[in-house]
Amino acid sequence: MRIFDRLWQALDGRLELAPLVDFATHKVVPQHRHSWAYYFGGLTLFFFIVQVATGILLLLYYRPTSEAAFESVQFIVTRVPFGWLIRSVHSWSANLMVLAAFAHMFSVYLLGSYAKPRELTWWSGFALLVLAMGFGFSGYLLPWNELAFFATRVGTDMVSKVPLIGGWLLKFLRGGEEVTGATLTRFFGFHVAVLPMITTTLLATHLAFIQRQGMHVPEGLEEEAATRRPLRFAPNFMMREGVVWLAGLAALAALAAFFPWELGSKADPFASAPAGIKPEWYFLFMFEALKLLPAHVLGIEGELVGLGAFSLAGLVWFLVPVLDRGSRIGHRSRAFLALGWLALAYIVVFTLASMAGAFK
Repeated sequence: MRIFDRLWQALDGRLELAPLVDFATHKVVPQHRHSWAYYFGGLTLFFFIVQVATGILLLLYYRPTSEAAFESVQFIVTRVPFGWLIRSVHSWSANLMVLAAFAHMFSVYLLGSYAKPRELTWWSGFALLVLAMGFGFSGYLLPWNELAFFATRVGTDMVSKVPLIGGWLLKFLRGGEEVTGATLTRFFGFHVAVLPMITTTLLATHLAFIQRQGMHVPEGLEEEAATRRPLRFAPNFMMREGVVWLAGLAALAALAAFFPWELGSKADPFASAPAGIKPEWYFLFMFEALKLLPAHVLGIEGELVGLGAFSLAGLVWFLVPVLDRGSRIGHRSRAFLALGWLALAYIVVFTLASMAGAFK
């Protein structure tokens, strides 16, 4: 114990850690009937940490070229000890991270936690969700298999519909006119360098906002929270958060072990696209909605109208703290609450229907 005391004194003398420990021990978390919603953010962080750890291990063998990418992943899953497990954990944790991020976003929205003074927390969280989906989109192509190749071609084709700058965006993403080895190298750079750098910076900012402002008590639950003894952040809340992380780890391990991520066949740019090509599940609600639109709406290309509608919806969602005037004085608008439930229902129904093959 004396060794740890000396180590602590040495670190505290150089980094002045005592104020941080004092802050953690005196910080409290309110208790009420919806306190369970506080754990989604930490669970998202846990899956992100798993992504970073397993991604570093995969980098030891992965080669980001069209000639070697598929073979390097194949080598990982067939020859490297427990390589199949690491890849499955990486792939499943990516999906669970996005799922936890969506759950966190909707719980924050429906509980009105975007209200003043937490606007910056909402905006940084929204950006982190977009980055998480960007991780999924860029990482999807890296195994260079047939499904990923054609899904990336379809996804990047949508970018070309953006007025004025669509052509430039398409070339920027693909590194040329078509999906080639240059696209793979570019997506690899986004996935392992650009996105992690931006995400880490924004994540630190997001966590700083949360620590500075504390946990939000939903409207109408102030009296209940006042009558219940709050949890000390350290160690009580941290221990409960640890239990949630262990549950997430158990679910992740079970999925990776019993449902290993398939590799498929190597991409052939000259082959025809397989039938029923679809993006990852968290893009399905947009994908299926765009398919349902007619070829032209009021003389405008239907896909362009759909992309414009989704862009506008995303902007409204981002600006909710400003648009919901009632939230500024502690009384959320019923219209925005209904909007949140409607958005959640739409995403869940379209995603599940698409996965079940309801859309032909």
